[in-house]
Amino acid sequence: MSQDYYEVLGVDRSASESEIKKAYRKLAMKYHPDKNPGDQAAEDKFKKAAEAYDVLGDKDKKAKYDQFGHAAFQGGGGFNHGGFDNVEDIFSSFGDIFSDFFGMGGGGGGRRRSSNGPRRGADLRYMLEVDLSEVISGTDKSLEFDTEESCDRCHGNGSEPGHDPATCPTCGGQGQVVNSQGFFSMATTCPSCRGSGKIIKNPCRTCKGRGRKPVSKKITVTIPKGVDNGTRLRVAGEGEGGLRNGPSGDLYVEIRVREHEKFDRHGRDLMGNLKLSYTQVLLGAEIEVETFDGKKLLTIPEGSSHGRILKLSGLGVPDIRGGARGDICLRLDVQFPKKLKKQEEKLLREIAEVRGEAVLEKKGIFG
Repeated sequence: MSQDYYEVLGVDRSASESEIKKAYRKLAMKYHPDKNPGDQAAEDKFKKAAEAYDVLGDKDKKAKYDQFGHAAFQGGGGFNHGGFDNVEDIFSSFGDIFSDFFGMGGGGGGRRRSSNGPRRGADLRYMLEVDLSEVISGTDKSLEFDTEESCDRCHGNGSEPGHDPATCPTCGGQGQVVNSQGFFSMATTCPSCRGSGKIIKNPCRTCKGRGRKPVSKKITVTIPKGVDNGTRLRVAGEGEGGLRNGPSGDLYVEIRVREHEKFDRHGRDLMGNLKLSYTQVLLGAEIEVETFDGKKLLTIPEGSSHGRILKLSGLGVPDIRGGARGDICLRLDVQFPKKLKKQEEKLLREIAEVRGEAVLEKKGIFG
């Protein structure tokens, strides 16, 4: 289960917009990669805080999250809000916020990159459900999702061909304006160009000056054998298109394995129940069992007890790293009849007599 975003930021569900932003600022400064070089745990917390703020800091996303939780962004197996997998994407997405936090003279604290250059597209996450049989055999899956890609008419610069964007006169193409307050210099996003550093006087007819256009994608991905719940598959370059000829982001396919009606998965092993009669476990039997590799014979040793586990070796889940398959483990579930036929009862009473065991006498019609 994903951690609650309010818990990540350490705020109440009734927290105001400013309180949410303040809480994020505190975590971002604490776990900033420049303050924790080489600390993977700090970087993970930095990403998680950014993911939480990306939702709670947006009114529309926050409203959906408050109503539906993480399910609001999963869409029944389709594209959803996927968080951040790349630290640089956080600085790109929240550049104005980091500028507010660290300013221009903070030794690169915000890692603010020139906003008018190429920018990598965002990574996307796709929730994909697969059957247990597909986990065992491996399969190819077709994915369809909506995203954005660089506009092919203007090549991502937002201007109609033949009309290049002009340098913003307010920020001089920097995408930021700097305000000095005493000893401190604070940088904020340029209000004229909104951080792009360029002014578009002749917007592209296709993308209306945005530099990107909505598209529907259909791709095929290979699901390797042995995947499990939470396995993430990276498909390079299939995420959101970049800006200003920047590279596309990546697509992360997150696996969810549907529950199986007969087997529960335990690592590489599959556990199931096998119903047998009391005579089969007492006398032994050879049973045909349905597996993912067809029907297989299983020998039930005579005198087997209820709850005993028998194995079909090498018929479980493959190791995702290419190792051996696990086993199918079957727990014997001995079934006793609720009512005996007359001949069954007669024979069982004879058996009890042979074994010298006392059993209840059958009562007559008058007790």
